[in-house]
This record gives sequence, structure tokens and C-alpha cells, in this order.
Amino acid sequence: MKILNSKQIYEIFSTEKKQTNKRNKENGVQKEKILIDYREKNSLVASELIKLGFEIEFLELKVGDYIVRDVVIERKTIQDFISSMLNKHLLKQIEELQQYQNKLIIIEGIEERFLYNDEINTGVNPNAIRGFILSILLKHKIPVVYTKNPSDTAKYISVLSKKQSSDISLKAKKFSLGRKEQLEFIMEGFPGIGPKKSKALLEKFGSIQKIILAPTEELEKILGKQAQIISEVIERKYS
Repeated sequence: MKILNSKQIYEIFSTEKKQTNKRNKENGVQKEKILIDYREKNSLVASELIKLGFEIEFLELKVGDYIVRDVVIERKTIQDFISSMLNKHLLKQIEELQQYQNKLIIIEGIEERFLYNDEINTGVNPNAIRGFILSILLKHKIPVVYTKNPSDTAKYISVLSKKQSSDISLKAKKFSLGRKEQLEFIMEGFPGIGPKKSKALLEKFGSIQKIILAPTEELEKILGKQAQIISEVIERKYS
């Protein structure tokens, strides 16, 4: 499989965009514009949207990856969804999406990979993924759409663009973590440490440095057997 670099991808977008604009100009057609976060340039969704005749604009979106009329879309490949679920980054993105009335999460790649039964490669229990998705749907009230590939994603966006809606404001902002939340976020990055244990450790020891330097038997009072995992991660070599 040939791998394209970012310059080649940009050239593909530019060529397709010029050809599409030329056809639209000749036909006197004003096409719908879709706003896309510039970090999505490496995905093939933008290219597929151009093929479908849309005008696209890359810019820095504070929230989401795509804006279609009054709908904000956060797109995740399966691998990205799982990793951002584990490092808690997706929770922050979900909170940011709440600034908008209409929002959507797309999980892309169902055609190539199963979402739930890849525990051997990801180390994630399938029910943990199911539970997280149910939380998105029921607790956070954000619809989730599963697509097969970039082309399928683009087709969903195309259908969405035809729905009656109003324009959207770009004045959303990214949420920044407070001083305590930053420490909790770092501690929750360790295997087996959730929000409750993270707070318990920080309340007992006062800082991440003191947690790292604490004897294993002290950590065991809060973490039990998981204290051994923390010690192993701290001592693990990068090579």
C-alpha cells in the first residue's frame, strides 16, 4: 500500500477542489460549505466530500472536527476512540461538545475492525467500551454513528447537510483543566487508576512527586495489588 505524505494529500485536495469549483462555476451551482479542522487533513473524509461536490474549508476548530450547518461532529477511528477513552481525552471533548445544541460522534472503521472484541490487542474489556458508549448516549445525550470507512463518513455528512438547519457560531472554546484537575488527569493515566483512586492518592500524599516516591506498601493501602503496576510503570524503561 502506498503511503502519502501530507504534501501529497494537500495536493490531492487542491486538485480535486479546483476541479469541483470549476464544474460548479460552469453549472452556476453554489455548493454547501463544510468547515473542517486542519488536523483532519490526513483523513480521506475531506477528499471524499470534495468528490461529492462540497466546498470545504480547513481551519482551527476549537471544538469538533467538522461543522455542517448547525451540527458539530467529532470523528474518531476505532483506534483513536479506544485510546482517547483510556487517556480520558474523549471525556474532555464530550464536555466541550455540550456547548452546542446539535452534536454528533462518528466512530469510523467498522468495516475494517471490530470495536468490541479486540481485547487481545487493546487490553480493553469489550463491556468497558459498551459501557462508555452507553454513557455517551444516555448521560451526555450525544448521538453516536458508526461508519464503515471515510467514504461512508462523507456520505453521512452529505445527508446531514441537506437537513433544514441554521448556521452555527464558531465562538466555542476549549475547556482548560484547573490545577487540581491537571494532577488528577495525570494520575488517571496510570493503569487501573480511576477518578476516585486518583483523588484518594493526591489527598493522602499531596503531590505526584510524593506518590511516585512513596513505598509500595503505602500505595497498597489505597490501590491494593494495583500498587505493583504503578511501581512497574514508574521504573519501566522507554527503550
